[in-house]
Formats: sequence, C-alpha cells, structure tokens
Amino acid sequence: MDVSNDHELPSADEDMEIRAVSAERLTFFGDAVVAIALTLLALELPVPEGSTNSEMWHSATSHRESYLAFMISFVVIAAHWRAHHRVFRHVTATNSRLTSYTMYWLLTLVITPFATDVIGGHGAFQSRFVFYAAVQCAACLLFILMVREIPREGLARPGTPPEIFSRSIRRIGMVALGFLISIPVSLVTHWAYVCWIVVPLADSVIDTRKGRTAPQGSED
Repeated sequence: MDVSNDHELPSADEDMEIRAVSAERLTFFGDAVVAIALTLLALELPVPEGSTNSEMWHSATSHRESYLAFMISFVVIAAHWRAHHRVFRHVTATNSRLTSYTMYWLLTLVITPFATDVIGGHGAFQSRFVFYAAVQCAACLLFILMVREIPREGLARPGTPPEIFSRSIRRIGMVALGFLISIPVSLVTHWAYVCWIVVPLADSVIDTRKGRTAPQGSED
C-alpha cells in the first residue's frame, strides 16, 4: 500500500507561506512583549503622598530620580521598538538563530523595568548605574546580532535596500556606545547620564548633515 501521499512535503509556495507566518508571529510577539515592558515600567513609578499641596510636592521631588529613570527607560525601550519596527517590516522568514537572538533581546527589555527601579534607588550610585548601563549594552548588542542575521541569511523581502539594516545597526551601535562610555565616566561623576544623550545625538546630527549634503554631491 502506497502511503507516500500521506507524508508529502510542502510545496515551495506553501513553505514560503509558513516562513512568512513565522516571521509575522515573531514580530507580533515582540510588539506584545515591548508593550508589557512599558506597562511594567509605569507600574514601578512611586506615587507622591501628602495631605497638603506642599507635602505632595515635596514627596514628588524626593522621587525625582525615579521619574527621571522612568523617562530614560521609556525613551530607550521606544527607540528599540522603532528600530525593530523599521527592520522587521521587511522580514519574511525566520531561522533558529534569529528567534534566539529575539528572545534574548526581549529578555533585556523585560529586565529594564527592574533595572530602572534599581537605578532610581538611593546609595551605591556606581553599582546601580553600571548595572543599568550593562543591561542596555546587552540589549543593543543582541539587537545588532539580530539585525545582522537577517540579510546574512536572506530572511528579508527580495529587493530590500541593505541600508535599512546597516543604518539600524549604526544607530543602535551609537546608543550602545553611549551606555558603554558612561560606565567608566560614572566612576568619576554622577553626570554620566549625559553620555546616553550626547553620543546618539551627535550621531543623529552628523547623519542629518550628511543627508543634506548628499543630494548636492550626487549632482556634481
């Protein structure tokens, strides 16, 4: 009795459809985890207390480091999501490495609310700061590995400009550089936070100027 028809391999079109569905599910899962991370971030915010306006204001200002840490973490997670969205809308397939990198990357985002609570605490500034910066460096590194995997293994839609991936890697790389530089700076000053803003901002300014001069150069 011939049972070969019961175990037919999927056709090329069916295989492509399965791979596309896998990529879509991975993207949606990432969006859901990012949303959860942002929700957890807000839940960690301390609530000001007091029976008078003065007491409420004093309570709020005493938690200013926690509120600042919240805003920084919100911007960081949002930047990761935007970069993820720019890249993954071109992804049509996945493999085991891309899935693994994505899971580890999402883990660092879920840890970020805890790291935010740590850095917003009191005392042992260097230890708290280094822990937070290390978590963000790990998130950036995993994102870079994730993005590199896509064009290298042909997981993107045919015709996708390679600049999509190289630009995302450079942008997240500059964010990682800002966090990395801030670690030794934190041993000297509490203003190490500035590195998280200055380095990516400088790269953004340079990139904008290049974008303005590129059309002029192409016309020559």
